[in-house]
Amino acid sequence: MTVESVKPEAEVRPAAELREPPLAGGGVPLLGHGLKLARDPLAFMAQLRDHGDVVRLRLGPKTVYAVTTPALTGALALSPDYKIDGPLWESLEGLLGKEGVATANGPRHRRQRRTIQPAFRLDAIPAYGPIMEEEAHGLTTRWQPGETIDCTSESFRVAVRIAARCLLRGEYMDERAERLCLALATVFRGMYQRMVIPLGPLYRLPLPANREFNRALADLHLLVDEIVAERRASGQKPDDLLTALLSAKDENGEPIGEQEIHDQVVAILTPGSETVASTIMWLLQVLAEHPEHADRIRDEVESVTGGRPVGFADVRNLTHTNNVVVEAMRLRPAVWILTRRAVTDTELGGYRIPAGADIIYSPYAIQRDPRSYADNLEFDPDRWLPERVKDVPKYAMSPFSVGNRKCPSDHFSMAQLTLITAAVATKYRFEQVPGSNDATRVGITLRPHRLLLTPVPR
Repeated sequence: MTVESVKPEAEVRPAAELREPPLAGGGVPLLGHGLKLARDPLAFMAQLRDHGDVVRLRLGPKTVYAVTTPALTGALALSPDYKIDGPLWESLEGLLGKEGVATANGPRHRRQRRTIQPAFRLDAIPAYGPIMEEEAHGLTTRWQPGETIDCTSESFRVAVRIAARCLLRGEYMDERAERLCLALATVFRGMYQRMVIPLGPLYRLPLPANREFNRALADLHLLVDEIVAERRASGQKPDDLLTALLSAKDENGEPIGEQEIHDQVVAILTPGSETVASTIMWLLQVLAEHPEHADRIRDEVESVTGGRPVGFADVRNLTHTNNVVVEAMRLRPAVWILTRRAVTDTELGGYRIPAGADIIYSPYAIQRDPRSYADNLEFDPDRWLPERVKDVPKYAMSPFSVGNRKCPSDHFSMAQLTLITAAVATKYRFEQVPGSNDATRVGITLRPHRLLLTPVPR
């Protein structure tokens, strides 16, 4: 399944016709709606659709505009009137910095995209196939029947190793993958709290939670510094993304700065690994909860491969496996909340949006909206079959975003997710064990609290 989006025709309204969006109920003094967003964010964002297409929220002292329909989220992502900014990106600034492709806007963002895009071209991805195969099958050989698998650490291990080996030519990443897993859990949880309850100076107090957050953030940046320093010391220049960054030029033809190199590598290893690892966790949970689809994956793989180990070249023919991945991302998107900022006075859906206003929307809520999906809460991979996918509204499923902010690694990520799912489902069935908790843990991303599975050989 692929989701292609086009920009809807703009409908220009006279300024006099523009309205003020309705204010969501339930705010409290000082914190506004931040308390509700912190306590039950998924339910809160989902219920906003009942109040209108655009709804005003109060997050601390700030007014934020929430968008609740697929068409308007598409317009928001594609319009030059909005840029990457707002509560989410401000909370992520300590991790992503200001000079990486994830947070840059305008000419800097376009130049950075040109630097990294060759690594993710469709014709470049097959070169990563052997590494993806090795890592996917490495999971199945490392796991032993009857043992307990900690899906959090295992998912991070394979996500970090694939990113590091393919894009940074990094080896021996197991220890760093474990560090990344532990640090990101703390950092993303703290960043989410800072986004929904922006208490500013209070987060700088030497409280235990703040100290833990700062230690985790420092270790993430140290990990990236180690990778860059090792490459420089080696003197090697393999044809990979890190070499491209180290030799990149800025708008004036000068080498890009150390901070930009650092921020770019952060963007490759941290948000990318977090989102891919979270999706792998949900896919393992799906295989345990829906053995009928695991069986269909096994049957599909065997029909395509004739019994040999599944490989990268088989991915394009694994239709049902791919649809299972897409449906898992629909119901449990790793990135469940996004923000933008208006760069000028504008309108959205007939509502007035002032310059500088922050806009927030939830792919989780959009992708579960009963107005867009029949049996919206059911896990149904067949909804992505060609004869049914046409019923899904535009922008109701954009797991990698659209427009110039579309994730450049979309095909890279889908290939590894499909291959990993095919490899593990072909060899094992999975069962949750005592102590497992597959309830959703909400931070900047969504992942299971603590998914523990045991593999059962087929």
